[in-house]
Amino acid sequence: VQLQAFGGGLAQPGDSLRLSCAASGSIAGVNRMAWYRQAPGKQRELVASITSGGTTTVADSVKERFSISRDNAKNAVYLQMNDLKPQDTAVYYCNADLYYRGTYGYRGYWGQGTLVTVSS
Repeated sequence: VQLQAFGGGLAQPGDSLRLSCAASGSIAGVNRMAWYRQAPGKQRELVASITSGGTTTVADSVKERFSISRDNAKNAVYLQMNDLKPQDTAVYYCNADLYYRGTYGYRGYWGQGTLVTVSS
């Protein structure tokens, strides 16, 4: 079972970054996929989610700047982050409801997190 997130790093205010996350293994189905973030000293919060049918939800705090998309053929989810601000600094985690062959149904999995630092 693997859920790998990529694309974090150091950015300046106003920059853009694109996070990627892909599920691997013997996957029978992928349902909801999402991105969460956790800033230092704060609780983990939902940034955006997308259903298997493509319906998206984006947090109000980033709605004008972030967007989520997915590639069902690759079992991947992406987070496009534009006009980054210092308050976007956090560890970003991908989350997915996956159904692995040989198991009894869907369950939630977390990626390892990727750090995004926005600083001038």
